[in-house]
Amino acid sequence: MLITIIFAIIITGAFAFLIVKYLPLKLKPLVSILLLVLAVFLTWKIYDGIMKPINFDKNKKVVYEKVIDQLKMIRDAEIAHKQVTGKYSKNISELIQFINTAQLALTNTTTIVEQVNKGTKSQKLMVAVERRVTDTIGYEPVLSRFQGRDYKNMALVPGTDKEFSIEIATIEKFTGIQVEVFFVKANKIDVLKSLDASLIKQELEKNTSDEIKGEFISVGSLNEVTTGGNWPPYYDRNEGAKDNK
Repeated sequence: MLITIIFAIIITGAFAFLIVKYLPLKLKPLVSILLLVLAVFLTWKIYDGIMKPINFDKNKKVVYEKVIDQLKMIRDAEIAHKQVTGKYSKNISELIQFINTAQLALTNTTTIVEQVNKGTKSQKLMVAVERRVTDTIGYEPVLSRFQGRDYKNMALVPGTDKEFSIEIATIEKFTGIQVEVFFVKANKIDVLKSLDASLIKQELEKNTSDEIKGEFISVGSLNEVTTGGNWPPYYDRNEGAKDNK
């Protein structure tokens, strides 16, 4: 767009030069007015061309932050579900029901010292050995971790009529050790649909460390054991600022 505008300015300048040199005097005021209007139009187009990606980036981050907050909430629900049931859930309605009804065990871990015989029955060699003991001291409603959060609507991608996609899989973490993982995602096209289409296309192709790479905003993975998201740390710093307030 900027190249087109610059080309138009050059053509306009050349046109103005020809007018000054060859146009009859009585027509110059009218043409001057037309050139002034054209100059204002080109100035506005230049300003719009500069501001459009800036405004896109600002609005994009506002939208992404809402989506990421939802993804973090789903992640917290999945982690709690795994703590209680030993597995993840691929059904958000099930997660919502779980939040409403389930309880998390509160534990206390202490270290005790025991005397252990490292010798034989006839020749004992008593050695002090430390052992960690974990006891359940009570229970906490899962719901208490979601106070003030709109968890009942966490299936919906903010600003759209779409729902988050959840997948569950089992991968091999180490040889012979299978671990369950989850992956939750939202399509960038869906959340950015109200913004400039040409800039959305560029956004989907971004691959830098300070941006959300690819076509989706997501948390978890089906290829590695992680509960992290694919967003840059900037969005987590914003959450910390909110908590401090």
